[in-house]
Amino acid sequence: MNDHPIAWFEIPAADIGRARKFYEAIFAFQMRPLELGELRMVMFPSRGALCQNPKFYKPSADAGPLVYLSAEPDLAVVLGRVEENGGKVAIPKRQISPDYGHMAVFVDSEGNRIALHSMR
Repeated sequence: MNDHPIAWFEIPAADIGRARKFYEAIFAFQMRPLELGELRMVMFPSRGALCQNPKFYKPSADAGPLVYLSAEPDLAVVLGRVEENGGKVAIPKRQISPDYGHMAVFVDSEGNRIALHSMR
């Protein structure tokens, strides 16, 4: 059994530069750009990317898949950077259960709803 069920994820971006700046600021890491013709991507350190192509990617704050990004050891650190970088907290940090840890949801700089997870 695979202990990493997320093989890959793509988060839509209307403005790839703004989206990159937002995610680099809230997670405090660097992302790598990749140009594939009409498709512009910025790679997360592992398993995903921000993607801009108006024919295929449309940001959404209330529809489509909900991606959970790991924010260990405590998602409050990442969530605390969201609003100062142009996002909005939609669901504050809350416990799922003692066994499953904590979660929160924010709307990013592009209008996507994204979830965070951490055990504490």
